[in-house]
Amino acid sequence: MDQATFIKTYATNRLNTNSLKWDALGVRYGNPDLLPMWVADMEFKVPEQVTTALTERVAHGIYGYSFTPDSYYDAFINWEQQRHQLTLQKDWVRFGTGVVNSLYAIVNAYTQPGDAVMILTPVYYPFFDAIQDNHRQLVTSELINDDGHYTMDFADIEAKIKANEVRLFIQCSPHNPVGRIWTAEEETKILALCEQYGVLVVSDEIHQDIEIDPENHPFISALTVADGRFQDQVIVVNSPSKTFNVACLLNSHVIIPNADLRATYDAFMQRYNQTEVNVLGQTAGQAAYEHGGAWLDQILAVIRDNYHYLQTEFSEKTSKIVVADLQGTYLIWLDLRAYLDPATTREFIQDKCGLAVDFGEWFSKNDQGFVRLNLATDPKYVHQAVQNIISCLAQLNK
Repeated sequence: MDQATFIKTYATNRLNTNSLKWDALGVRYGNPDLLPMWVADMEFKVPEQVTTALTERVAHGIYGYSFTPDSYYDAFINWEQQRHQLTLQKDWVRFGTGVVNSLYAIVNAYTQPGDAVMILTPVYYPFFDAIQDNHRQLVTSELINDDGHYTMDFADIEAKIKANEVRLFIQCSPHNPVGRIWTAEEETKILALCEQYGVLVVSDEIHQDIEIDPENHPFISALTVADGRFQDQVIVVNSPSKTFNVACLLNSHVIIPNADLRATYDAFMQRYNQTEVNVLGQTAGQAAYEHGGAWLDQILAVIRDNYHYLQTEFSEKTSKIVVADLQGTYLIWLDLRAYLDPATTREFIQDKCGLAVDFGEWFSKNDQGFVRLNLATDPKYVHQAVQNIISCLAQLNK
């Protein structure tokens, strides 16, 4: 179907549905009337085949203890192979209720209190929580920002790994919030550094399917780097949640190729987590992986158009806003510091522009003056948010 028909068919009003994004604005931001451009989920219904599969499963009327069928593994493994040329084995895969919960489990399974865990900032703020809530030593290396294009500071990373005896490195790939898809060369270099110093790597690849320009910036899983050379030191976490908008169905993957690392993980989970799989989450996930490709392609077209609209409008009317180089994820990172005192960003965005966004300081103490906006939404909301920012900046100059 054409894009207008797709949007008309799948875009929906989420007000009064207990939506965190829409219905918790009063609690989160102190104003229920803001336009929500924050939480990383969508205003689009799931693929029709997912709704059908869930409806059929619900009609059965029983939701007792269940196990993961081979058909789920087949659907997930085929998706990874076809979309990302990643060859998985069934016995590598474990399940969780979400990537964040899995990060907490991994930190506890493979490190001890006081051990150093490294992240590259600015980064998705639950990374900080998974480290600090578990009484590990937080080690950060700030990404290098070159006019909105971010790169790793390998010299700083190596120096801090050595100085702090880092045990675990949590990677975000594609990177949230700066939008980078790391190249094969970058991935090889960072994984080789971790290999050299005996650092275990967990790669959060939850946004793997959101590629803005796959011809020039294809997603590369850490498990495929250098023909799989680093698989024995890498754990990947991902989920259908961002790709197919099913976050609250609580179904995610922990992929551990190395048998010894799997045994360690299994022993930890046996002691601390006896949760069964979520039958509805896996029903939805299987249907999405089997039938959701065309739907995803339509969603990606909407995200790309939203991104290009935002880029064009800001370039023409507020040229000093630095728009990050969006290669992956549907989250755009904006630098407003040329127009605003960073300390006034929240007041400007919320009180003047009427927007609920994720603020830069949530991702790094060094990034006040930045904001993150969600582009996986009806274009009318992106247009409204962009025009609100443009008009309010114009008012500042009067």
